[in-house]
Amino acid sequence: MEAPTSSRQPRPNSGDFPVLETWDRSAPCEFITPVKRINEGPDVSKFLTSKAYRDIGIFVLQLNRAMCPRKSTGDDGKDKIQTFQIGSEYETQPAQSVRRLQEMLAKIESYIDEAPPDQGPRRFGNISFRKWYQLVEERAVDLLEEFLPDSVLNFGPGGERDTTSMDEIKSYLLGGFGSPQRLDYGTGHELSFLAFLGCLWKLGMFQDGKPGGEIERSIVLGIFEPYLRVVRRLILTYTLEPAGSHGVWGLDDHSFQPYIYGSAQLSRAITDSEPTSIEGSLFRAPKPAQVVKAEYVEQERKKNMYFSAIGFINDVKKGPFWEHSPILFDISGIKDGWGKINKGMIKMFNAEVLSKFPVVQHFHFGSLFSWDQDPTATSPQQTAHMTNQPTSFLSMPPPSAAAGPGTAAPWAQATGMPQASGPGIPYSPAPWGPGHPVPAPSRPRPSAAGSQSPVTLASSARSSNRPSR
Repeated sequence: MEAPTSSRQPRPNSGDFPVLETWDRSAPCEFITPVKRINEGPDVSKFLTSKAYRDIGIFVLQLNRAMCPRKSTGDDGKDKIQTFQIGSEYETQPAQSVRRLQEMLAKIESYIDEAPPDQGPRRFGNISFRKWYQLVEERAVDLLEEFLPDSVLNFGPGGERDTTSMDEIKSYLLGGFGSPQRLDYGTGHELSFLAFLGCLWKLGMFQDGKPGGEIERSIVLGIFEPYLRVVRRLILTYTLEPAGSHGVWGLDDHSFQPYIYGSAQLSRAITDSEPTSIEGSLFRAPKPAQVVKAEYVEQERKKNMYFSAIGFINDVKKGPFWEHSPILFDISGIKDGWGKINKGMIKMFNAEVLSKFPVVQHFHFGSLFSWDQDPTATSPQQTAHMTNQPTSFLSMPPPSAAAGPGTAAPWAQATGMPQASGPGIPYSPAPWGPGHPVPAPSRPRPSAAGSQSPVTLASSARSSNRPSR
């Protein structure tokens, strides 16, 4: 029997901004071992009306808003601005729950030393990644028991159960570090780690932190950024391939979320009662165009997640930035500030991660992130692109969403953007919305007629269609 409906609803905070639900520990609950549900293209439309999609959206927006700079009025009557950076007290002096997860990530990273990369010939990813992953998989239960409280691992009233909260948590944790079969890592794995953190939030692990933004900042800066460091080391050590990438026409070969939270770090400062800024920038924030300057990126990557992600691109790719990262180069031409970029990143995340079959097909669904229909969801827009999603020979018709007006997707609630239209959203390099055309910055001309500047990938990160040498 499931917990009462009242204990499973998203609870708004004092400012009426969406906050991911926390479950009532005393209410009956039934956990489910997460399983794959998205098997062909039409299943994506059902995902877009599921409770899991709703909860992912709420959690991303919750974390995103927490990362926006804050302004308040000082005793002298002047505005005081507070920013939240990598290496700040949110990472170095976090709540105990965050500290424990930092220690768990450090232990997971240490397993790399037990599985050194194979030195033999190979075409793509290094097969020693499978040994590293096997170590994590074999030790996952011990890791969770060491670093997570029993109140989370055995959530709910007492009694024997076939499936516990640990089974769900472990599935999302293991899904967050790439595929040992395909030797790759991508935004779908990053999404699984976000779900891992969402599970812990729902089960009350982060209640030792101050609500309303403080604990969320520690989650982003104290857990998610260290997680990305572990992943980047895995990519470099085992030459992991990009998973579900658009290649050169994708935002990033491996990650997406650091661009969301990093652009929020630089957006216009807001008060605790104001919505997320959708235009403007923090006073004296780096200009978006600075991303093409490697020396400047190297300096800013120590403080900002957006620049940290671009710094990693510079670590693994060589050549002109506009050639190997044309989408990020186009975005660098945005004139309306980091708030506009942040708004576009959220919209693009919805379109290019959550609405794309190659990315979400490996996401698993249990009770914490449920495949069940969200009763407030609107039906996703059916487009020609949606009907062209991959299908099997025995595919069923696309599932229909619940009838009725419903409510806007969580993306619209916090940003004022139109609601998600599902997999039918066409890919665009800079989807900042109609009415705000952004001309692509002019590309530098080749030094000689008919020649092109070479773009090479470091040996640690070649694209999936280019064999290792």
